[in-house]
Amino acid sequence: MSGDPDILSDFIVPSNSNGSVDGSFFTFTGMRSLVDAPPPTAFAVLKASMKEFPALNGQSVSYAVLQYPAGTPNPPHTHPRSAELLFLLDGSLQVGFIDTTNKLYTQTLQVGDLFVFPKGLVHFQYNADATKPAFAVSAFGSANAGTVSLPSTLFATGIDDNVLAVSFKTDVATIQALKAGLVPKP
Repeated sequence: MSGDPDILSDFIVPSNSNGSVDGSFFTFTGMRSLVDAPPPTAFAVLKASMKEFPALNGQSVSYAVLQYPAGTPNPPHTHPRSAELLFLLDGSLQVGFIDTTNKLYTQTLQVGDLFVFPKGLVHFQYNADATKPAFAVSAFGSANAGTVSLPSTLFATGIDDNVLAVSFKTDVATIQALKAGLVPKP
C-alpha cells in the first residue's frame, strides 16, 4: 500500500489552528496569479498540493498548472506517490513515459486531450512548437505526489562524477559539462 492514508474524519484541521475553520480553509486562491498574467519566459509550474493548500491533507488530490513557453520541456521526472492526469488547455505537447520494461510510450497532444502518466514512472512533456506556448493542468491522486526531477537528481545532488561517468559509459569531462548546464545563470 503506497498511497495517501485514509483519514477517520471528514477533513484534517491543521494543529496550528484553533480548531475552527470556515469556507476560506477550503478555498485556494493561489491560481489567481495566472489570470491576466503575461506568459512566463521559462517552463513554470504552479502547484496546489498539501504544502500550498493544507485543506488537501487527507483528501488524496492535488493540482498543478503547467506553462510551457515555445520550445520548452518539462524535463524527465517521476511522481513517486501518484499517477498524473494531464489535460491540455492550449497549444500542443509531445508527451511520453517509460515503463518498467524500458518501453517508451509517446503521443502528441492537442487542445482538449488528456494523457495519464502512471505512478512512479519516468515521464516528460515538451512543447515542440517554436512560436506558440502551451498550457496544461495536471491532477494527482495524492495530496503530496512528490516530484523527482532526473536532471537535478542525477547531476546536481553531489553524486560523484566518477560514479556518473561509469554509469553513463562516458567520461568525467562530459559529466561536468552536463552539471555545468544545470547551474542557473545569474
